Amino acid sequence: MKKLIVIISAFLLCGQISIFSQADSSIDVYLLTCAPGTATYSIYGHSALRIVDNAAQTDLVYNWGVFDFGTPNFVWKFAKGRLDYMLGVYPFDRFIQEYFYEARAVYSQKVNLEQDEIAALRSLINENLRPENVSYRYDFFYDDCSTRIRDLFEKVLDRKLIYPPDETNNSPSFRAKIREYSGVYPWLKMGIDLLMGTPGDKTALFRDRMFLPDDLKSNLAQAVVSRDRRMEPLMQPVVTILDFDPPVYKHTFYTSPFFIFTLLFITVFLLSAFFRNKTAMNYIDIFIFFCYSILAIMMVFFNFFTDHLQMKMNLNIIWFNPLILVCLYCIIFSKSCSSWFRYVFFLSIVFLPLALITPGRINISFLPVILILSLRSAARADFSWNPISVN
Repeated sequence: MKKLIVIISAFLLCGQISIFSQADSSIDVYLLTCAPGTATYSIYGHSALRIVDNAAQTDLVYNWGVFDFGTPNFVWKFAKGRLDYMLGVYPFDRFIQEYFYEARAVYSQKVNLEQDEIAALRSLINENLRPENVSYRYDFFYDDCSTRIRDLFEKVLDRKLIYPPDETNNSPSFRAKIREYSGVYPWLKMGIDLLMGTPGDKTALFRDRMFLPDDLKSNLAQAVVSRDRRMEPLMQPVVTILDFDPPVYKHTFYTSPFFIFTLLFITVFLLSAFFRNKTAMNYIDIFIFFCYSILAIMMVFFNFFTDHLQMKMNLNIIWFNPLILVCLYCIIFSKSCSSWFRYVFFLSIVFLPLALITPGRINISFLPVILILSLRSAARADFSWNPISVN
């Protein structure tokens, strides 16, 4: 969730970090929660652990959201879901300075851990800092900078850590949780809804929702620890370290994808109905089907050739399907392929009622895009009832 250009090597810190005194009672652990930023990678916020060792006079932040843009084949690995994130460590002052420059709020919660639990936590972190363990395969829902912290607490406290019972009927889906952040960016929201498959519609239970930093902060605040038949809160009250107003998002309906794609649909409809130049319409259809072909290739790739589990079983492949590429070939080489256009037409039309019976799963901005595809595929399908047929 968080880009860091400079990574302090675990080797450089190894000597300092290994000076963990299990008997020292002057060690405090804090959960840091950073407000969302405006960059795409930062809109969900960020989580990190802060460990203050007063005796050793160290104040370090442990951040599981580090990745390196210099990684060979970075874009390809990201698309394939094979980009490794890593644990980075650096002084607290340096951590705060970056968020001050970005004008992002930072909140702190002291974790109520006993000294043997703190020693166990630091031992786990030391193990994580070993060269063979410092990197991990990132998973947005189940293994990210927030879930790594949650998992550490669960390992240290084991059965002593108790979460509130789940309210299954009222639990949102993963997609709904993501929309809480992407909703202010309509184009980004549309892109996410386009690429996210049915795993995103799975119910996110209390523990699952901690993949988001704000939910980690609020949900751990509801957790309790059972000690000597007493229930103690895991977290102390939130303290504000940096206080900034949230960014103001300026967008209008007239710049939304739904409005723009609706205008495009109206334009294509009018051209189809009143513009009868066959050569010009061929060029228009080549452009339209080329754009849809690119998206169809993306659907195939993310459904079958990526490790991103969130993008599997994507229903959008019904209308962004590989048959569109066949239709593009037929237009370019002037082949008579009306049957292929009929398949594309029926698949796009079938998807429309599917969108209506699955509220919340299908982005409304897709509707004019589907209508454009169905309109132009019908025009080349040689339907006898169609007055805008190219033939």
